[in-house]
Amino acid sequence: MDLKLTGKLAVVTGSASGIGKATARAYLEEGARVVVNGLTQHEVDACIDDLGSLGEVYGFVADLAKTEEAEALVEFALGYGPIDILVNNVGIFSVKLFEEVTDDEWVNYFNINVLSAVRMARCVLPRMLARGEGAIVNLSSEAAVKPLPQMVHYSVTKTAILGLTRGLAELTKGTEVRVNSILPGPTWTEGVQAYFRGLSDKKGEPLESSIENYFKSDEPSSLIQRFIKPEEVAKMIIFISSSMAANGAGYRIEGGIIRSII
Repeated sequence: MDLKLTGKLAVVTGSASGIGKATARAYLEEGARVVVNGLTQHEVDACIDDLGSLGEVYGFVADLAKTEEAEALVEFALGYGPIDILVNNVGIFSVKLFEEVTDDEWVNYFNINVLSAVRMARCVLPRMLARGEGAIVNLSSEAAVKPLPQMVHYSVTKTAILGLTRGLAELTKGTEVRVNSILPGPTWTEGVQAYFRGLSDKKGEPLESSIENYFKSDEPSSLIQRFIKPEEVAKMIIFISSSMAANGAGYRIEGGIIRSII
């Protein structure tokens, strides 16, 4: 299927690893040009080294928790042409009891998981609207509509992303600009791997047992009963960003965890 992405410029935040890197790879494989982003020069350079053979990939170090660095990332990307696609992927998570999450931690979660997308969209969306075309995809989570008791703070930020997405989409009426969100379920990223390796070491059980027990106890409604692969999420992202009729919606790729027909 030709998604008509050849030559398009995509900016993928938090793309030095995990879903972001898989998404950058998928865009390159479709012929797009990609700007990747990370927190350190080392991880950005490593990402470019890994993906460079697939096409035109450019890297920029920026902490999107800071307005000036988000703006600098956009200006860097504009040096390669108009931004056709923005994927707001950057985010953090942790497992922590609700009563132990401090005010400062709540603010930090909103700053990174929500305001990073606000900052990037504030720079990019007006330019897309002026051109009359473009696509923004915001990374939410199945936790946005099925909040996780062990990650209330994370879940609430992902619910906010759904509201942000629909609100921004309302601004695009009558144009070919689209704003959508993606709701992945548990995905086997580097961060999740590290968490489960630590959990299995703590419990003194094989990694495979920790994973199996997780789906039995924490995610029993999962229909696939496994972790989603980052490349599976990436394929959904690039498909939604290429669809001219998809706008203002949240698209699930969570393995059937959410027990709903819509």
